[in-house]
Amino acid sequence: MSGKDLRIIFMGTPGFAVESLKALIENGYNIVGVVTAPDKPAGRGKQIVQPAVKKYAVGEKLKVLQPEKLKNPDFLHELKSLNADLQVVVAFRMLPEEVWGMPRLGSFNLHASLLPQYRGAAPLNWVIINGETETGVTTFLLDRQIDTGRILFKERIPIGGNDTVGDIHDRLMKIGATLVMKTVDALAKGNIQPLSQEELLQPAIKLKHAPRIFKEDCKIDWAKDTESIRNLIRGLSPYPAAWTNFTNTESGKAIHAKIYFAEEEVTTDKKKPGEIASDGKTYLKIACGNGWLKITDLQLAGKKRMKIEDFLRGFQQPEKYMAK
Repeated sequence: MSGKDLRIIFMGTPGFAVESLKALIENGYNIVGVVTAPDKPAGRGKQIVQPAVKKYAVGEKLKVLQPEKLKNPDFLHELKSLNADLQVVVAFRMLPEEVWGMPRLGSFNLHASLLPQYRGAAPLNWVIINGETETGVTTFLLDRQIDTGRILFKERIPIGGNDTVGDIHDRLMKIGATLVMKTVDALAKGNIQPLSQEELLQPAIKLKHAPRIFKEDCKIDWAKDTESIRNLIRGLSPYPAAWTNFTNTESGKAIHAKIYFAEEEVTTDKKKPGEIASDGKTYLKIACGNGWLKITDLQLAGKKRMKIEDFLRGFQQPEKYMAK
């Protein structure tokens, strides 16, 4: 049996998942249903927004299910009626056993890290924040605990010194789509031996996690070293974005700014962390624990993202401010 003979249910929500669903559809796999999050109001106008996966699925005339609760009896009955052989999960929520154990071949997930490292909700961000030089995608069989199931396949990529989470997201999205098809085919043929994650955990290896990121996690501590701060900025760019406040040392007025990219300038000069230096036209740099970071891209509240030259045209006397 080939992967294209299987009846497949796809589960996912954001744009990252769309690439995998698109690859399956365009390569002739039999998608009998798509499960995604409910539509939600968003923005100031509270307009109803459809998940990216739903938009694509509707365009392909696929059956779409949007359960509020995954243990809802009506949802479980409808899911079972689709008689799927396999469920493919990409960027979705944690599934109860009633759902992931339903198909005869089970369910597998595409995770954006090299498991068992970086289990959790934000692996793309944390690998860059922590200064890793490589990452990748992993497919694994779902079980009772999140991101701990038996591994099927991995694909590695290097992380460049200037890569942001946006860059890594786009690369892994495409690589992951190919790995999803490879995994479907292997499970259909039954020629793969899943590997327990426990076998990969050696006593000397420290397990790193990828918890959900909150607003306070994104605040820049200018007392840290330039490399750590720059990694934080790269690991949160473009979303949710590292941030700081430019505070006027005379009036106390604070301007909230998201920082999207910065360049290191190591120096022996001892400056107070958060001190700002600028020529008022072409550069603005902020003192860190061991040097300066030159800000190249930022965004003020209510404004669009801009280059530092554009920002400085409207930011008078930057030397009177501190980054806090």
